[in-house]
Amino acid sequence: MHLHLNEADHKRVSDAVAEAERTTDGEIVTIVARRSDAYHDAGLHWAIGAVFLALSVIAAFPAHFRAFCASLLHNWEHEVEDWKLLTVLLALLVAKFLIVRYALAWTPLRMALTPASTKARRVRRRAITLFRAVAQGRTRGRTGVLIYLSLDEHRAEIVADASINEKVTPDVWGDAMAALIEAARDGRTADGMIEAVRQVGAILSRHFPHLDDNPNELPDRLIEL
Repeated sequence: MHLHLNEADHKRVSDAVAEAERTTDGEIVTIVARRSDAYHDAGLHWAIGAVFLALSVIAAFPAHFRAFCASLLHNWEHEVEDWKLLTVLLALLVAKFLIVRYALAWTPLRMALTPASTKARRVRRRAITLFRAVAQGRTRGRTGVLIYLSLDEHRAEIVADASINEKVTPDVWGDAMAALIEAARDGRTADGMIEAVRQVGAILSRHFPHLDDNPNELPDRLIEL
């Protein structure tokens, strides 16, 4: 996904939020982030896994490893001393670890090799953290909703405040999240956010219709991280 948001896109999203809130006491916050985590631990785990894999192969084929060491050391004897074997083994494992670790310092490769379940957990955790910072408990009726898009993970989350969760189950937001992700995948991030805002606003208006004395308590503008 690519972030294609200019000043006009920001205004369109802000206007969509304002329009959606005209019919509901719900308050919608929109956030777009490049990614929800650096996933450096995933690179470390792959490097450690490569070391254990190399050890497993050597343990399974010790004779081949001895032959390799003899060839590497130009040893004319039938047996290579243990200290030489261990030194070669250590050097190979360190090299394996560093090669994988630094290869995965390249973000696209690290993202590609991070399990989808890990990405889902990290995106959800970041969305909840941001929701607590910008929306939770900040409205009079506890009717705040966060629409969160994390581009590199290709995932969206919708997090709602207590009063909304009492009336709306999480699966209800599925269509809004799907519309947001599909549009963002096509490079139409603003269009996706606007459609998600429209659908979320329609759901909120059914359960929390607008009252004249309800102020606008959360910002309508799109937040980029």
